[in-house]
Amino acid sequence: MSQSLACIHTSMVFINVETMMNDIFKEVMPNVRRINIVDDSLLADVMAAGKITQPVTKRMCAYVQAAEASGADAILSLCSSLGPTIDIARPLVNIPVIKIDDPMAEEAARSAKRIGVMATVLTTLGPTVDLIRSKATAMKKELQIEPALVEGAFQILMSGDRERHDRMVAEAAQRLATKVDIIVLAQASMTRLVPSLAQKTGLRILSSPRLAIERTAKVLDSLPKH
Repeated sequence: MSQSLACIHTSMVFINVETMMNDIFKEVMPNVRRINIVDDSLLADVMAAGKITQPVTKRMCAYVQAAEASGADAILSLCSSLGPTIDIARPLVNIPVIKIDDPMAEEAARSAKRIGVMATVLTTLGPTVDLIRSKATAMKKELQIEPALVEGAFQILMSGDRERHDRMVAEAAQRLATKVDIIVLAQASMTRLVPSLAQKTGLRILSSPRLAIERTAKVLDSLPKH
């Protein structure tokens, strides 16, 4: 029997806008059955409140438990903004729960001392910066982090105007590049731009999807087979 992975989505971005993650899943874990759990009101509620609220945390915990009940062998949470809720949900289940940003944050903390963190959603910026700092603390390393918000770009992307979104992100990356040694894309929705941003800035650009999916594949490989 093949293994199952539950993916928890808090927006439709990976379902019908930025579908490149499907290609990475097919490449890295072609035989793993995926269960998509989608609640596109979660991120909207967090963005409206400007923070993670208790009802949102309760709902994420319920989805994590539902993922385990569905028969999943592991869970991958695909939302950067709601990363802190996963820390609360993890003890509620007996299967591994991976946050999309964990491997990227570790790589950033390991690779550089001056790190730029770019986001197109305000509520993603804080959790990503905090996650990188926590990884650096675990490594006993001091960092300088420069956060950069590309305000309004996510809404523009979701409206279907990729070109304008890409231009806004590229301009922000070029401004940020003068102050840092590496740039972290706090949202997987910008992953498609990694090659062009690297070319325009001359810096290494880190994004989460491939690193997270490769980490998840290793976690699944380490589990006892059915």
